[in-house]
Amino acid sequence: MTINPEESAQQPLAASAVDQGLATSDQTLGGVEDLVGPAGRSERRKSHAKPRSGRRLALEWAILVVIAAALAITVRLFVFQSFFIPSGSMLPTLQIGDRILVDKLSYEMHPIHIGDMVVFATPPKDTGDPNIKDLVKRVIAVAGDKIASINGQVYINGRPLAEPWLPKGVLTYSISPQTIPAGDIFVMGDNRGDSKDSRVFGPISDSLVVGRVVMIFYPLSQFHIYW
Repeated sequence: MTINPEESAQQPLAASAVDQGLATSDQTLGGVEDLVGPAGRSERRKSHAKPRSGRRLALEWAILVVIAAALAITVRLFVFQSFFIPSGSMLPTLQIGDRILVDKLSYEMHPIHIGDMVVFATPPKDTGDPNIKDLVKRVIAVAGDKIASINGQVYINGRPLAEPWLPKGVLTYSISPQTIPAGDIFVMGDNRGDSKDSRVFGPISDSLVVGRVVMIFYPLSQFHIYW
């Protein structure tokens, strides 16, 4: 109700009585608070708390979504990336249709090792399908190693290379004796009879390496972690 200023001026006593009544009421409420104690005051404060508005709640959710998206992009760009296996060059280790997870920071902390499975950008000497941007192979030799194949056996620095990742009886041919240049690695597919690799396009620069394969995460029947 709106109070007319003129009516208010004409009724000073009534206003005074109201003031006294409010004062009395305040004192009474104060007495009740004294009896109830701090817990009662806390409950009264809670009852007066205003719920968050719909706009503010929507803003908070929007901020959370943006943060989650930023984290996902950061992880993909700098930490992990998933890849789909379209061919059988890494059979039987990687099956066609497998999805793998690649650690992109792995080689920032330690060097590339023989036996690692790596994803790398298609090297300039590969004259295959131009639509294929990345390949996955296994590291067989690193910079400074002397590699050759003799009677179907891979030799590194004059010694036979143990390859537990290959099925028994698999032979490897077409590796001419050579020394891997500084900054390069020699890679091959596990499916030695059907893999276009360093036997064709030569050693590749380690700068082309995207990262190390650390997991097959799909399908679940193929799930495996590579430490």
